[in-house]
Amino acid sequence: MWTTLMKLDLVSVGLAVSLGIIFVVLFEIFRIHSYKGKTPPGPRPLPFVGTIPQFVKNPMEFIRSLPQYGDMATVYLGRKPAIFLNTVELAKEAMVQNASSFSGRPALPVLMWLTEGYGIVMATYGHSWRQQRRFALHTLRNFGLGKKSVEERVTEESSYLVPEMLKLEGKPFDPQHALQNAVSNIICSIVFGDRFDYDDKRFAYLLEIIRENMIQSGSFIGQVFNLLPIMKHFPGPHQKLYQNAEELKAFIRDAVKTHRETLDPDSPRDFIDAYLLEMEKQKSNEDSTFHEDNMVMSVCDLFLAGTDTSATTIRWGLIYLIENPDVQERCHEEIVQVLGYDRLPSMDDRDKLPYTYATVHEFQRCANIVPSGSFHETTQPAQLRGYDIPKGTTIFANLTAILTNKEHWKHPDTFNPENFLDENGHFFKPESFLPFSLGPRVCLGESLAKMELFLFTTSLLQRIRFSWPPGAKCPDMNGIVSLTRSPEPFDIICQSRGSKE
Repeated sequence: MWTTLMKLDLVSVGLAVSLGIIFVVLFEIFRIHSYKGKTPPGPRPLPFVGTIPQFVKNPMEFIRSLPQYGDMATVYLGRKPAIFLNTVELAKEAMVQNASSFSGRPALPVLMWLTEGYGIVMATYGHSWRQQRRFALHTLRNFGLGKKSVEERVTEESSYLVPEMLKLEGKPFDPQHALQNAVSNIICSIVFGDRFDYDDKRFAYLLEIIRENMIQSGSFIGQVFNLLPIMKHFPGPHQKLYQNAEELKAFIRDAVKTHRETLDPDSPRDFIDAYLLEMEKQKSNEDSTFHEDNMVMSVCDLFLAGTDTSATTIRWGLIYLIENPDVQERCHEEIVQVLGYDRLPSMDDRDKLPYTYATVHEFQRCANIVPSGSFHETTQPAQLRGYDIPKGTTIFANLTAILTNKEHWKHPDTFNPENFLDENGHFFKPESFLPFSLGPRVCLGESLAKMELFLFTTSLLQRIRFSWPPGAKCPDMNGIVSLTRSPEPFDIICQSRGSKE
């Protein structure tokens, strides 16, 4: 009899659990359905996981599909709706004209775990963010950002990069490390006061863990973590993200310690020195947000942003140049005609090199390294095109749609520098060109990135011909989509160009 009762109890428990699950799923379906009419249309979400599976399956195809739902589209990040703005007009209306309502930053669990909300990039839209961003902009300008002194650093670094790329002349190699190291050296010279040799093993390791974290943070692992942040208490591949972040912070803390020991208050050498002096200056200010945790993460933000984005764009640029040898040759001929083989380029040469300058911009348009734009969040209830948008709603400017809009681009779906040239062959920039985002959250290092892309690309094209190794195929042009969109690893062959060609 006891066995019979046990069986009945197990059946009852199983039935209760099944009914409970069915009820929860039905409630979730009803909850999602209740959003219809209140939010813009979009792809059909699944209970609990939303549209994440569709995104993970084919990120670029998913993002490209969103304009079919109109100027605005709703996706679901798990259970939470988020809105994509698919036109430049709508992006400007939200992020420029209504900037105070659309300049928040959603607290993505995986990134909050790594940053604790300190620094600039992941800071909420408020007092700390304003203080840190204002200080960073002011200090970077003091140390040459947008001025001739930083231009000279980029030019000098290009004189190291070209020979580095030609070390294995005629042999296949992956250009990633050389490009990443060169680009990183510019921000390093401003932040740390020094550059790092291409064969520095510790620095090479740091660049590798930066790349790994940029990919993994927005990968399937990162998406699952955002749904289940309790994962941080358990072992798994996500723990490598945390370990990498801590190693980078330790590297920066070591640099801070050295700077503190050798600091001359009358002669700050770099960003870290300036921050240490600001911390001392703000000691008695109760509203100050200047402390070591914010310093470490601000340096991290500058280091990461100043390393990954420009290097990734140039890597995409090499792919497009090899796939379009006529463009590569036309750029080279224009550069040599103006500069010869020996004079290094300067920013003053842009007007004399319109086709090359247009090609660099076309790299950015086609590389589209942040395909859904940087994520924003509404800081208060807002209205947009007749929709009431609650506070705390995640907002994306769909740069993929904006950078390929058929109404704004002559050749929206193909790589063609003519997109940035007028009928007279002069450079011009369409209003839909927004690779650095827009509004108060616009990229902090925009002027530096523009300088790096033009000077490094021009220096490389002046002295090197790029091609695929025999039998090699072009990598998948959808790339690896994570926090940024990067190319799959690839090898190239470099051939030196010279006056005897």
